[in-house]
Amino acid sequence: MIVLLLFAVLALAFIIRIPVSLSMLIASIAYFLMAGKDLGQVFSVMTGSMFSNYTMLAAPLFIFMANVMNEGEITDRLFKFCNGLFGRLRGGTAQVNVAASLIFSGMTGSAIADASGIGLMEIDQMKKEGYDPEFSCALTAASATVGPIFPPSIPMVIYAMLSGASIGKLFMGGMIPGIILSLLLAAYVAVISVKRKYPRGEQMVLRELLKVTVKATPALFTVLLLLGGIYLGVVTPTEAGALASAYAILISILIYRNFGWKKFWRIIQKSAANTATLALLAGTSMLFSYIISLEQVPRAVSALVLGITDNKYLFLMVVNIIFLLLGCILDVSTIQLVFVPMVLPLVNAFGIDLVHFGVVICLNMMIGLSTPPFGMLLFIVSGLGKTKISGVIREIIPMILVMIILLMLITYVPQIVLWIPNNFM
Repeated sequence: MIVLLLFAVLALAFIIRIPVSLSMLIASIAYFLMAGKDLGQVFSVMTGSMFSNYTMLAAPLFIFMANVMNEGEITDRLFKFCNGLFGRLRGGTAQVNVAASLIFSGMTGSAIADASGIGLMEIDQMKKEGYDPEFSCALTAASATVGPIFPPSIPMVIYAMLSGASIGKLFMGGMIPGIILSLLLAAYVAVISVKRKYPRGEQMVLRELLKVTVKATPALFTVLLLLGGIYLGVVTPTEAGALASAYAILISILIYRNFGWKKFWRIIQKSAANTATLALLAGTSMLFSYIISLEQVPRAVSALVLGITDNKYLFLMVVNIIFLLLGCILDVSTIQLVFVPMVLPLVNAFGIDLVHFGVVICLNMMIGLSTPPFGMLLFIVSGLGKTKISGVIREIIPMILVMIILLMLITYVPQIVLWIPNNFM
């Protein structure tokens, strides 16, 4: 009964649109009061695990790095570089949108940072060249989902915190799915561009292409610094985040010369606000996970599912369907922090690799970011493009189907995820 009341309070908080972290905190405090437990435990549980979790340090470092990239105008150089490579193709600027998101994702690890940072530039350029505004916004949202799949990835950092999986292996496991997703979106863009007769982009002469490549090289080296450092075992993912952040500041000051104290202070303020939001989410999720573990909810869920089926492939299908449906109505952070801990005991019971499951769930949740009616990316890109969200939804549905095809592929062919971690780490 007390568990039902816990979830009832949580559901009521969601219905009246209280933020996720505060909803979990309110529900947890209500539980402690109803169970007659010491409220002092709330603070100790929220802070104890978080302060001792070295993995969580990676998240604020990647947030800081993403803000440096945007404020230091490094994204402009990357966009021009991609335009030089793919601009001459039919639908070239749309292809640049996909390619730039893949490169940018190798630096920030956040779909929101991708859409908010380089997204406005992409949408404006596509609209200027005659692309449908709704298509421009939809593609920007879909390509931004590559961010948390291709390393680094903030959602994978949080999953590692929840599951105990290796963050380095999770990062490496997302490389092949991230590249495949970009290729699938590029193929879809190619077909649509021919069908709708979208224009060819700007064709650069060799001299100009070399010029933008030279200017973009210091920014592109950030990806090598991050992935190469982790891949070679020189640094941990947390240390790689710190190293890449310092490098981004250095090239903004010394090479691009567009970084001053005012920008630096703005970056610190923005990063502090983003980190505070994430810290509150992490703390309240740990508190909520502590309660559901205390009440043995995961054990009850495991017993129920194992009583229905002992087939892990059927289990994976059911989990994917449930999480896709949850993605239509709930925020990604809610799904990750509330529901993932409940299924992790089942993942272990079925002998499913935690790294494989982490990448599958991460892609599943990223699809939720673009899924109506509450996908956050839909609201971001429609706001950036000043476009009706109904039109964006109509255009993004085929792209969501492409993402679901990849989701099914990596779910049932785990070697797509595990080949790099198992062979090179």
